[in-house]
Amino acid sequence: MIVLGVETSCDETAVAVVKDGREILSNVVFSQIKYHQDYGGVVPEVASRHHLRKIIPVFERALAEAKINPAEIDLVAVTAKPGLIGSLFVGINAAKAFALAHDLEYMEVNHIEGHIYANYIEKDFYFPILALVVSGGHTELILMRDHYQFEVLGETLDDAVGECYDKVGRVMGLDYPAGALVDELAQRGKPAYKLPLIYLDKDSYDFSFSGLKSAVINLLNTAKMKNEEVNLADLARSFQDSAVKVLTDKTIRAAKEHNARQIIVAGGVAANRGLREALQAEVKKLDGVALSFPSLKYCTDNAAMIAVAAYFKHRTENKRS
Repeated sequence: MIVLGVETSCDETAVAVVKDGREILSNVVFSQIKYHQDYGGVVPEVASRHHLRKIIPVFERALAEAKINPAEIDLVAVTAKPGLIGSLFVGINAAKAFALAHDLEYMEVNHIEGHIYANYIEKDFYFPILALVVSGGHTELILMRDHYQFEVLGETLDDAVGECYDKVGRVMGLDYPAGALVDELAQRGKPAYKLPLIYLDKDSYDFSFSGLKSAVINLLNTAKMKNEEVNLADLARSFQDSAVKVLTDKTIRAAKEHNARQIIVAGGVAANRGLREALQAEVKKLDGVALSFPSLKYCTDNAAMIAVAAYFKHRTENKRS
């Protein structure tokens, strides 16, 4: 089964062609980072404009790299939510038009489900699975007992962890996108600053990062007023240790409670070195639990993950019918 996937939920214009849920025939991504750097974040209208400009060339390149013609495609899938409304509309309308023009089946996919299925591209799934979704817009713990069965155990009550990384990086004076630069700085620092560990209720799997973000901002503002120097590498390490410890502790506790055979990490923050190292160290202590991270190219937004998710969504829906 050949699926063409389309992803335009934020600031990447992406089209991919995937065979049988795993074989990547093409995966084309146009990044808009340079267009948003001056603003320190994604500007929705600017993002929509560049999607409109690039969607057709990205479609054409993905088909050319896959070396297929539209008649060989079985399903057209597109991210329908969540995301920036204007950006989503570009991808949805392009995918619908392509499907209608070539009389192909059309399917809409949830962006978060796509991030989860990015893990399947290179590794098998072993159910039950606990998925930690960490990105600029989302922080969730999701239990999967089978393909396309999702139970949300917990989610962020305020900032997503990726958003928190970006905002902390911005107040530290780092360039956009700042989250990856905070991770780089943290590798050179020591946990010299005391920052809060926010667990909420002891049995909760929900997250909260706004207090941690505020603590960093307050620390920097206080140092500035007192004319004291802040070691940014040490601050980055202290911030990262606090964020990662809460993520890791809740993930491991949920995995134990639900007898997970596999923990998978999904979303842009899955590329974070500190998170990878912490989870690898803790999962080694568990008996018979596998740990999966996507390759770095599949951590950030891409259309291959949407095509893979659509393959399993289509297969699951056909089984039920």
